[in-house]
Amino acid sequence: MATHPMSPVDAAWYHIDGPANFAMITGVALTREPLPFEKVRKAFRRRLARFDRYRQRVVEKGFPVATPHWEDVPGFDAAQHLHHIALPAPHDRRALAELVSDLASTPLDRARPLWEAHVVDDVEGGSALIIRAHHCIGDGTAMMLVCRELFDESPTPMEEDDDPPPQVAAGALPPTDAEEPPPPATGAPTSASTLVAPVIDVLQASARYATRAAAVAWKVASRPEPLVAKAKLALDGAGMLVGELFKSPDPPSPLKGSFGIEKRVAWSAPVALADARAIGAPMGAKINDVLVAAMSGALRTYLTNRGVRRNRIRARAMVPVDLRPPGRAPELGNAFGLVLLDLPLDSDRSRERLARTKRRMDALKHSAEPIAILALFDLIGRLPKAVEDFAVDLVGSKASLVMTNVAGPREPIHLAGARIERLLFCVPHPGRQLGMGISIMSYHGAATLTVVADAHLVPDPEAITDAFDREFARMARNARRQLAKEAPAKRPAARPRKAAKASKASKARRTASAN
Repeated sequence: MATHPMSPVDAAWYHIDGPANFAMITGVALTREPLPFEKVRKAFRRRLARFDRYRQRVVEKGFPVATPHWEDVPGFDAAQHLHHIALPAPHDRRALAELVSDLASTPLDRARPLWEAHVVDDVEGGSALIIRAHHCIGDGTAMMLVCRELFDESPTPMEEDDDPPPQVAAGALPPTDAEEPPPPATGAPTSASTLVAPVIDVLQASARYATRAAAVAWKVASRPEPLVAKAKLALDGAGMLVGELFKSPDPPSPLKGSFGIEKRVAWSAPVALADARAIGAPMGAKINDVLVAAMSGALRTYLTNRGVRRNRIRARAMVPVDLRPPGRAPELGNAFGLVLLDLPLDSDRSRERLARTKRRMDALKHSAEPIAILALFDLIGRLPKAVEDFAVDLVGSKASLVMTNVAGPREPIHLAGARIERLLFCVPHPGRQLGMGISIMSYHGAATLTVVADAHLVPDPEAITDAFDREFARMARNARRQLAKEAPAKRPAARPRKAAKASKASKARRTASAN
């Protein structure tokens, strides 16, 4: 059977599963009307076949160190990965959260392609679609590519048949006329270049992309540069990586400790992006800054209620940063780095938390931290799993949770004719150090915060999501009050009416005098 090697970064994510924490992304789409299962089955069979990683399993082969490879599954049928179930009574949000928690606690079958989907009936009169996929298939940006292929913009779907389309290689959609595939590699790499050159290349491309001048940087990257310049860039990134690894570990808290397999999941009410924009406008904060600040306020409330002293609250979040070059936009796989974000949990004022969040997020946008971590994953993905586990544990000890933000579709999407009302997902917190993942996903003008956590450490994640709802509402109220104070005073409307009455009285007196 045909196989091809997994990229080093994807291999690192394949091996990153801990004994109890899995590198598995769980997405949930909610509809108000029931999903017609047969139409959904046809859509999956037809559309997911376009991505080779959804019809391939992972095998390890090679000598002296076996490495992960993608292997085609003969006679693959996407419908075999799709399940049809009903939500138990009382068919409400809590029952759905328990179902999602059970699925998030269950590993995927590594003998098959690493994804699975459930169509769930009887969800408050509608349906839910739950999709689980291993992180080695792709990151959040890649999963949005899959969503664009799976869902429709129109409520009238295209007619589906049972014959899948021609297969597409490399986990990608076919390039458009405006996208040229990368040139084929030439020459046989030496063993030294196999380890060193990719690190330099990753640092070089990622650093330029992180400058937020991707289009110009991509042209510059195509020009040859002296080896000394590349080596300097690699050394700068290596210095940043060393600094990250020597940071002190996060202190003990209810978020860190021994893990079990059981997970707990909860999500917030949707919050309007327009409200988040209004909250951040006075200090120039972005929507993401506002949502992270609100999340920090919720986490502060949760930890104080769990007995952590207010002046001792401290935690870092490991935050993914997309470093995907423009040429890789239509591909699956992983192309992101990580940064360590100090959360402003020791502040008791929401405005101060927002200001500090903005400053730290602005600083991280120009940081080399994600470049260094991506280079580390590119390197450890070529090494035995024992070495990777050591590196992942070392990095993971510096934080208490994973936090990510993914921008979903701005306009409504549909599946099998049914409109998707809400989109949310659980970000994995793999390894043996991180006890919780918090994700924020925007869709059609609103954002939802989702928490997935170890059930032993955080048995009540709904306490965090409820606190987020209250914190965001409080921030919105404060923003409206501040706006009302700063609005210019309007003239009383009574004055024109009094003037009009005086004019009428004067006219009446003149008329009486004339008579």
